[in-house]
Amino acid sequence: MHCLLVYDIPNDNIRAKVADFCLDYGLDRVQYSAFLGRLSRNHMEELMERIRAKIGDAPAKVLLIPIPADAWGNRLEHVKEKSDDSA
Repeated sequence: MHCLLVYDIPNDNIRAKVADFCLDYGLDRVQYSAFLGRLSRNHMEELMERIRAKIGDAPAKVLLIPIPADAWGNRLEHVKEKSDDSA
């Protein structure tokens, strides 16, 4: 299932580690604090448990939002890659 993970974590070290966790699970960074990708329900729960353990009592807000296939199919998207002006 597709999912979106977004976070607001003030602590730089924790924030960097959470980003590493997301990359470890194969999620793609779409913004500085937003990741998108496909995970099974078990992997979503496992990732959130790792994140909770890393955050501990530190202030943080993390949302992992599953996106059902019908909603994913109805997404609106605009992507324009940076052009290479060196040619």
